[in-house]
Amino acid sequence: MTGLVVGAGCSRGCPAEELLALIGAVLDEAGAPPGAVRALATVDRRAVEPGMVAAARHHGWPLVTHAAPALSTVAVPTPSAVVASHVGTASVAEAAALLSAGGDTLLVTKRRSAHATCALAAAP
Repeated sequence: MTGLVVGAGCSRGCPAEELLALIGAVLDEAGAPPGAVRALATVDRRAVEPGMVAAARHHGWPLVTHAAPALSTVAVPTPSAVVASHVGTASVAEAAALLSAGGDTLLVTKRRSAHATCALAAAP
């Protein structure tokens, strides 16, 4: 498996350990090793969030960000009205993963922890 993108969203102050655990669970669910991932993707508002930056650095992945209006154009299976009201897009994790992968295939739909969401997309 190559060309995978992890999409993630998080609340401000989300601990890196929580995000890393969620990412690990999503990769395990897909049977994908971290080495198959080419990027961690999120909304631009989280580009400097310490937990997000630490998670990307931990895995050696580039952190790719997208503006909320771009994410809002991506069709996703589990949109959230709550996320839309706070961020301006109904999806961060799924939309960022799909947009960064350049495809329309989610290997793992949005999974949640207390302060984060994560999804996994495959490049075409």
